[in-house]
Amino acid sequence: MKASFFKFALFVSTICFAQTNCYEISFENAVHHEANIKVAFPQIATDTLTVRMSRTSPGRYALHEFAKNVYDFKAIDGKGNPLKIIRPDPYQWAITGHDGEIHISYTLFANRGDGTYSQIDETHAHLNIPATFMYAPQYANRAIEVNFKVRKDLNWKVATQLPLVTGTTYSAPDLHYFMDSPIEISNFHLKEFEITSKNKQQTIQLALHHNGSHDETDAYFEKVKKVVLAEKEVYGELPDFDYDTYIFLACYIPNASGDGMEHRNSTILTSTSSLTEGGMEENIGTVSHEFFHAWNVERIRPKSLEPFDFEETNMSGELWFAEGFTSYYTNLILCRAGLISADEYVEGLAEAFNYVWNSPGREFFNPIEMSYQAPFVDAATSVDPVNRENTFISYYSYGSMLGLALDLSLRQRNLNLDDYMQLVWQSYGKTEKSYTVKDLKEMLIVYAGEAFSDNFFNAYIYQSEMPDYTSLLDSVGVVLDQNPNLPYFGVDAIITTDLKGVVQGNPVMGSPAYKAGLEQGDIIIAINEMPFPSGKRFTEYIETLKVGNRLKIDFERFGSKKSTTVSLEASSSYTLFLMEKTTEKPSAGILKNRNAWLQKDQ
Repeated sequence: MKASFFKFALFVSTICFAQTNCYEISFENAVHHEANIKVAFPQIATDTLTVRMSRTSPGRYALHEFAKNVYDFKAIDGKGNPLKIIRPDPYQWAITGHDGEIHISYTLFANRGDGTYSQIDETHAHLNIPATFMYAPQYANRAIEVNFKVRKDLNWKVATQLPLVTGTTYSAPDLHYFMDSPIEISNFHLKEFEITSKNKQQTIQLALHHNGSHDETDAYFEKVKKVVLAEKEVYGELPDFDYDTYIFLACYIPNASGDGMEHRNSTILTSTSSLTEGGMEENIGTVSHEFFHAWNVERIRPKSLEPFDFEETNMSGELWFAEGFTSYYTNLILCRAGLISADEYVEGLAEAFNYVWNSPGREFFNPIEMSYQAPFVDAATSVDPVNRENTFISYYSYGSMLGLALDLSLRQRNLNLDDYMQLVWQSYGKTEKSYTVKDLKEMLIVYAGEAFSDNFFNAYIYQSEMPDYTSLLDSVGVVLDQNPNLPYFGVDAIITTDLKGVVQGNPVMGSPAYKAGLEQGDIIIAINEMPFPSGKRFTEYIETLKVGNRLKIDFERFGSKKSTTVSLEASSSYTLFLMEKTTEKPSAGILKNRNAWLQKDQ
């Protein structure tokens, strides 16, 4: 083992320039999800070199303990002599006794293909850099070269935003750029097209790893192009991508996990939905969301995320804008690009609308404080139960509904959210000057006036009030409706084969089930002395009843039989639909407003 490692040390010494950290990764045992990784650190100026695995990942807001998947760690000096290794904490390896040069090697286990983790098997090597490569914090400013030893027997090739050096060796100017540059190594399909923006030509690429045909890739890429062009129209130009290229790294394979993750000049797109099994329509929304981040979050960047910390989480109060406004544009862009209909777009607003405005969470946190919760919810894990059904609203959804309200409010003043986003882009994104919530408010003052900005931020950002959506939506011919005859119970239950119902989730605060004292895990034995009707879901059963019905609930809790009474109330859920679906027809003025909003032909 020492001989082969020593050979690597001598090899790296001859090809690595001074002040360049050199990596090599190979995949001989890919079938068992392992990678072999070697790193050379030349010209070490201190007695001890500390290397570590990151605990965070660009684009995520929670801790992810990547060190847990590292083993078989070794270190030698430039002559091949083994070095002393100390573990000061779970994330670091301190190496002493070197001769000015240190070479490390380790094995990585990786089997989750998404935007946060890495996955290695015989279909691909899907690499998120923080989840894969160790680094030396004291040399974060050094250039990096990495050689990907691809499996030629599997027809693998490399896709990444990193610039090519030669063969399968790529470079990064420093650690931060390296960490923000995911890699897809597989037998992918590659498509590209060029866009001229502000007299500059840039290339948009799609590296698609899937089990489908080239014809399917071509059809999907046409959708991708429409999304890219529609989003360019929002800001009036593309960002200046490094090396004039942006690449979508898409894995639509059965062994992936659904996700999307933005990076400076690329994005990870993963899904188990193949293009032939619904993915052609289902996956394009992630393309829309993540590419919008090329402006909003990658370059229009919250000051709270700078500099990005690889050892602790960055807490940000701006995610309602960074993620939420991006979420607002996600489906709006699909509608503008002709990939979904106006009907589909408008009716699709209902899910997020109901989630946000019927949540008791607004009683506890405003959008800024909801953003602060990201370290606990953004793919974070915990084993103890939480009460997020009642205390948390996703900043994605909350921000998307605020984006809708701001856009329609501005349009009532012959303004629009697109132009506001352009102003923020020109002031903060294009110059890459990070912003705060106060800066967003100041930009709205510049665009729409002090009174308008004060009202919006004071009521909906610093507080948790609900905008007057009825009048806002009416201005574009959209009906916001509630059914007073739809009964509401307040919690769902899973019906078992013996016709009992297991309560799922925490009852919503103030709901009939909450008032009656039902709790998650309770086993409903009977309702009004009767078991559940066979073959019917619990929510469907409730919908057969009437508002005001009193239900005697017999249930078990912790092995004891109990009883309570639930009085059904009217549901507060909303539906949204185009005015044309009623007997009332929108006026020419309203249609003009809607067409401007959705950018449809007059």
